Amino acid sequence: MFKKSLVLMAVAVLVSGCGSTGGPKQTGGALLGGIGGAAIGSQFGKGDGQLVGVAAGTLLGALIGSEVGASLDKADKMYANQTAQSALESNPTGQGGSWSNPDSGHSGAVVPTKTFQTNSGQYCREFTQTVQIGNDIQEAYGTACRQPDGTWKIVQ
Repeated sequence: MFKKSLVLMAVAVLVSGCGSTGGPKQTGGALLGGIGGAAIGSQFGKGDGQLVGVAAGTLLGALIGSEVGASLDKADKMYANQTAQSALESNPTGQGGSWSNPDSGHSGAVVPTKTFQTNSGQYCREFTQTVQIGNDIQEAYGTACRQPDGTWKIVQ
């Protein structure tokens, strides 16, 4: 138990250090990347091995997220969000939607990969999101659920 607490505290300190020197986009990217990386890392190993997976996933996700967050501007995020909302609401599984910002040259895509209904009746979709900044392409996976107002909210 002490080992787990020590590793998690160290990861938290390292991740917060990654995001504290950048602007809000970079910090937000580091936090979201860290959360996503932790979720992916937790799928590997058992016991101490799983803890190492969470730690490694958190760090790697934070670094990648920080880099992407530092590069995306407000318009990029608007294009990405509009595309995600549209693809999650209307596109069949496997059929993506893409966006491109002519001013920044950045682009991306969102592809719903699985649709399901929770026990409470809420519709959710797993998805893949790709962002291209210059020659750098980043891919992330997540789950979003449809809210009562019709919007989709990322839950994982």
